[in-house]
Amino acid sequence: MSVLTRDEAQTRAQFLDVHRYTIALDLTTGEDTFDSRTVIKFTAQAAGDTFVELKPATLRSVTLDGRPLDPAALVENRLPLTGLTAGEHELRVDAAMRYSRTGEGMHRFTDPADGETYVYTQLFMDDVQRVFAAFDQPDLKAVFELTVTAPDHWTVLGNGVATRTEGRHWTLAATPLISTYLVAVAAGPWHSVRTEHAGLPFGIHCRRSLAPHLDADADEILDITRACYDRYHEKFTEPYPFDSYDQAFVPEFNAGAMENPGLVTFRDEFIYRSAVTDTERQTRAMVIAHEMAHMWFGDLVTLAWWDDIWLNESFAEYMGYQTLTEATRFTDTWVDFGIGRKSWGYDADQRPSTHPVAPDPAAVPDTASALLNFDGISYAKGASALRQLVAWLGEKDFLAGINTHFARHKFANATLADFIDSLAHATDRDVHAWAEIWLGTTGVDTLTPVIAEGEGYWHLTVDQAGRRPHRIVVGAYDTDPADDARLLPRERFELDVPQGEAVEPRPGTRPALVVLNDGDLTYAKVRLDAASWDTALRALSGVPDPLTRAVIWNAARDMVRDGDLAPTAYLDAARVHLPRETDLAVVQGVLAFAAIHLTGRYLPDTDRPAALATLTAISRDLLRRTEDGEDPGLRLTAVRHFIDAATQPDTLQEWLESDTVPGGPELDPELRWRVLTRLAVLGAVDPAAIDAELERDPSATGQEGAARCHAALPAPEAKARAWARLFASDDLSNYLFTATAQGFWQPEQAALVGEYVPRYYADAVALADRRGPAIADAAGRYAFPVYAVDEESLRLGRKCLDSAEMIPALRRKLADQLDDLRRALRVRTAS
Repeated sequence: MSVLTRDEAQTRAQFLDVHRYTIALDLTTGEDTFDSRTVIKFTAQAAGDTFVELKPATLRSVTLDGRPLDPAALVENRLPLTGLTAGEHELRVDAAMRYSRTGEGMHRFTDPADGETYVYTQLFMDDVQRVFAAFDQPDLKAVFELTVTAPDHWTVLGNGVATRTEGRHWTLAATPLISTYLVAVAAGPWHSVRTEHAGLPFGIHCRRSLAPHLDADADEILDITRACYDRYHEKFTEPYPFDSYDQAFVPEFNAGAMENPGLVTFRDEFIYRSAVTDTERQTRAMVIAHEMAHMWFGDLVTLAWWDDIWLNESFAEYMGYQTLTEATRFTDTWVDFGIGRKSWGYDADQRPSTHPVAPDPAAVPDTASALLNFDGISYAKGASALRQLVAWLGEKDFLAGINTHFARHKFANATLADFIDSLAHATDRDVHAWAEIWLGTTGVDTLTPVIAEGEGYWHLTVDQAGRRPHRIVVGAYDTDPADDARLLPRERFELDVPQGEAVEPRPGTRPALVVLNDGDLTYAKVRLDAASWDTALRALSGVPDPLTRAVIWNAARDMVRDGDLAPTAYLDAARVHLPRETDLAVVQGVLAFAAIHLTGRYLPDTDRPAALATLTAISRDLLRRTEDGEDPGLRLTAVRHFIDAATQPDTLQEWLESDTVPGGPELDPELRWRVLTRLAVLGAVDPAAIDAELERDPSATGQEGAARCHAALPAPEAKARAWARLFASDDLSNYLFTATAQGFWQPEQAALVGEYVPRYYADAVALADRRGPAIADAAGRYAFPVYAVDEESLRLGRKCLDSAEMIPALRRKLADQLDDLRRALRVRTAS
């Protein structure tokens, strides 16, 4: 398939004005294909040639201004339009298009729970061409009018209000000017909850088998939606620009959500079938807030080319967390961002594949390369940079610049330069210089305190590795005289780094703990001086602010990754402080790092049993602490980690047989599959037990759980079957592929699966070539032999990268995985 280059897009944007798409989709033609008929009205600015994109199963006919074109002229995904004259034109395309099972284009899903079928579009980047013919680039905005033919009992949703006109036929209200990748359709026998807010129809939708779970949370979801909507209207002078606001929770969705105007699509794991923690509810709320922010930044004002994707994602990420904090009950969202999300950006920014938040346009020459930038830098680092910008600029000037940007570019496209000019219009500060150093450079600065004491005073200087300016808060804490495991805040003061002179001396003796970047307002690794680290080891859980504790835990995490702190020391600190930790996000973040990175990769195999024993001990302490039932989220977190760290099956089997954890909770489907997966890894269940559980839970989630369990069984025949399903067959959907891959590699089974490590590279390359970017991403993310932490695995990976031709999505994933493998080997050597 030909990918669109930036140069081609610029040439076509100068040549064409696209006015209107009239699209008719027929979803009643069978299980494999649907019919797509498209009329495009456009103007050529001069005589010349261009092309339109399309990926059909069958191209039946094409006419240009009433003149038939030869369908055989379609080469890969491009249909040439030659001999155009200056002026108005009309293109008509009639095609049959394939449904997808990879979450790209028009995805089709049949629910195993009740046999009902659902379809929805995901048209991001260049997948519009899988659904209808288009001039597929973000800066050729147009009006879209859609009609959809669907089975009688289906409901159709789209960017505008959908109306059943007769029988099986639906008409969607015409959109304002939007980009091709933002067109959306979702059709099926949806269960819907509808309301009205601020004069607009609002709706939330899911498949019927999830109806009771949506109904249970409908008030919460709609309350969050209304609160964010109202808060954005307080912040933004431009009103919401579309005629309705629907949120559809759809099956087998690749992303967290997609900001289609008027019809946001979410992965339907956000409709909770099982118990979840309040932090997980906060994450769902943040995604709702994030996607709504896109209605302005991304949909109303859209990037001109994909080098500016950060403008969409960084802005929505920042606004999502900030608005949730301001407008809802989730007032501590930045704690979860700091310890759970921000590390995504730090990790990505220290790999060879790093790139600036705002990359040079030359670094994003085509759509294939642009797809690689949907990573921790465009989201987490970019949001962190914007948070630092607000700290430096002030929120009033920041919002004034944003509103100028909306007013200047509404229903049009804008670039980084446009954005910075809008910010500069609102302030006397040199925003251009700030943007150049913050958005145009790579890497993570490190800030280290240097503390000196004098008679009756102490003073601080900051040793900076890096060159970005940082406005930070410094926190100084003293030991509580009544309890040396508690710390009392002495003072917090602002500091600009770099600085020419030492900070003005502070009165008194040096504090017991000095924390740089207290409040986590900047993006930088921080270190503690030796005395502060000793205090943290003794009293970390006694630091009063959870965001401060998150900053300190992140410092420890970075020290482990950099080889400056032994993984066992991190585990020892967790053993002491997590049983006393009061913030759930901190507990979850620390345990996740310990379970995934420390016990899975950074510690040698001989140390893994002791590490698992430590995680089990922490989990037991948390279970004892929550016996009164006052903190169900913390208890659920402890239960999950107890299951995952178990090395003996007895307790888990007892829980499974009694269908409950003593003292609660009862084992809901998520916990039952979690227990069964761990028992499969330990060899304590057989295939018949897995199949019996699937009969008990025949849902889509149950299908995924069974696939994960079967692949996790420690038997050669189970591994062979799983490998064949992953790499020798293309039948697995994106979700079933992921579940099977997650089950296959287990640290306890290194000897059993050793023969598959060299097989992985050739098989993954061939698979990605056949099935495309979505499966390539899953193959690189989940099917990679992550627990093979040895030089031979690294050698095999390097050889593959150096010699094999592969699609960019897989190449990027493998490069990142191999860099993480190098880091794991360095950490093992250092410790």
